[in-house]
Amino acid sequence: MCTLVTKEAPDFTAQALMADNTIKEDFSLSSLRGKHVVLFFYPLDFTFVCPTEIIAFNRKLDEFKKRGVEVVGISVDSQFSHFAWKNTKPENGGIGDIQFPLVADLSKNISRDYGVLFGEEVALRGLFLIDKEGIVRHCVINDLPLGRSVDEALRMVDALQFFEENGEVCPANWHKGEDGMNPSADGVADYLAKH
Repeated sequence: MCTLVTKEAPDFTAQALMADNTIKEDFSLSSLRGKHVVLFFYPLDFTFVCPTEIIAFNRKLDEFKKRGVEVVGISVDSQFSHFAWKNTKPENGGIGDIQFPLVADLSKNISRDYGVLFGEEVALRGLFLIDKEGIVRHCVINDLPLGRSVDEALRMVDALQFFEENGEVCPANWHKGEDGMNPSADGVADYLAKH
């Protein structure tokens, strides 16, 4: 169960493989304050479902960037494992030249702080949407065999930004460009009458 929603995202400082293949010794979540962040955990480098997710996030990275969102991946692997995986072509089991940071959580403390550490070994597929003030606004955690929907992550970013800009809430199955709803009994009734 994700208990971080509405709370400040646990900060961390760790080594990370950056988009340009450099290793940053002191990458921190707090350095991204003032931006929306999609922080996602995955079990291990050189596995099977994980590359499909990482490559899917990379393919939609421009969509996240258009919305002012930073995407960050984390696993319990080292920065050197991340480097080797990134420098392996997808057709050979790698992830190729992805353009967002991969954080090394060798101590497993970041995974533990986010409540996704499984069996003290690997991270479950946790995704956390963090607002500009560092508050977790959305969280989803999948079991190891269940890959995430990057489109759903984008939809949640759109919903959060719509709420922040308009003060209206987003009903079920809401998508960018659709009507929001006034957060009141009358607002619900009006919305349901129109839809």
